[in-house]
Amino acid sequence: MNADVVCIGQAVLDCIIRGQEERPYKKNVYRAKSIGLSTGGDALNEAVLLTHMGHKVRLVCGVGEDMAGNLILDEMNREKVDIQYVTKSSEIVTPVAALMVKESGTRSSVNSEATMLGNYLPEPEVVKGAKIVSLASLFRAPLDRKETVISLVKAAKEEGAIVCADTKMPSFRPIALSDIREILPYIDYIFPNEIEAAWYTGQKEESEMAKYFRDAGVRNVIIKMGEKGCLVYGQKEHFSMPAYTVPAVDSTGAGDNFVAGFLSGLLQGDSLRECCEKGTACAAISVQAVGATAGIKSIPAKDLEKIIQKIKK
Repeated sequence: MNADVVCIGQAVLDCIIRGQEERPYKKNVYRAKSIGLSTGGDALNEAVLLTHMGHKVRLVCGVGEDMAGNLILDEMNREKVDIQYVTKSSEIVTPVAALMVKESGTRSSVNSEATMLGNYLPEPEVVKGAKIVSLASLFRAPLDRKETVISLVKAAKEEGAIVCADTKMPSFRPIALSDIREILPYIDYIFPNEIEAAWYTGQKEESEMAKYFRDAGVRNVIIKMGEKGCLVYGQKEHFSMPAYTVPAVDSTGAGDNFVAGFLSGLLQGDSLRECCEKGTACAAISVQAVGATAGIKSIPAKDLEKIIQKIKK
């Protein structure tokens, strides 16, 4: 089956601890407002969100033959995400991330070596028939090996697909921007946040970070800056866009929601600015709920576009 978007990257089970007290309630005992489990990971989040928006989406990731892997696959079946290219293997331990969310909605995370995904490597055939190929976890397994990234991007371009890349900080395998320099001109849109952009470019100012990516060949650079919005350096225009002011409770997955909204705009033929507006609106919806996909999923699909337009106004 052809796909509007192929999302390649990580699928994770998130354990989200929200509002933990700074001091123990009793010796070695802390209280929190809530503790819950939620599916997560950049590729999974994008796939769920885009499917809910009405697009045909193929998820490409690796999970283990374990409880976390089973939970993820069950949830993807419920969400009607195409998982024919999800690899389930006893050689993989499904990553489980611990996310600590503060009252302000900001968060920190802890990841284990399971995020390396063993020796799982997606084959170039996974991009066949795609309109958009999203490297949803670039620089994190399975997209933290030079040869894998290069082969997938080249295969995507042979398919005539738009190539997008949402970056991650490397965790256990070191990889640099220079390692994939030869395919940077094939990337149509890249979405680092300001911390990732500083790490990969060595620059201090967001405008210089964006210029660095552009000079390296990337066609359009969108730097996500959280509550400050985003900075855009495109082929034809440069602009910044503020975030929408909403009551935030959890920023988990806000960047993935931005990218999903942006990609949905691309599929609808929107301009660069309109894509950013839709991405910003989706991020605003996401931070008002706990969990990476709960905000968008809480809105019936038939009403979603109406809510997005309302936020944009």
